[in-house]
Amino acid sequence: MAKHSSAARKTDADAPPTSATRRRAAQAAALDRLIHERIRLGIVSALAVSDSLTFNELKALLKTSDGNLSVHARKLEEAQYVACTKSFAGRVPQTAYRLTAAGRRALERYLDHMEALIHATRER
Repeated sequence: MAKHSSAARKTDADAPPTSATRRRAAQAAALDRLIHERIRLGIVSALAVSDSLTFNELKALLKTSDGNLSVHARKLEEAQYVACTKSFAGRVPQTAYRLTAAGRRALERYLDHMEALIHATRER
């Protein structure tokens, strides 16, 4: 019976990762956790395709509660990803949100990271 050397039995999985693979893995690891949460991703995505949306429009679009939307919108405001303006329509208070330049850049980075992750997964 012939013996096989350990080098001959190595598979591609045993090979050291290439620099491109390491770069994609680093990008995936650097995923913006603030945007990655479902409701916050929904807020940022909706605002990316609209000039602005009211609190009630976002609530209906995302099918969430007042409290849930409020908490997530505040986190995005604190990160300066969204801007909030409050006004009155007659006597009814109205809150509107818009995506800031920093928020748009963060969303684009997030999408780049997700694309890199998808690409790296499909390469395997």
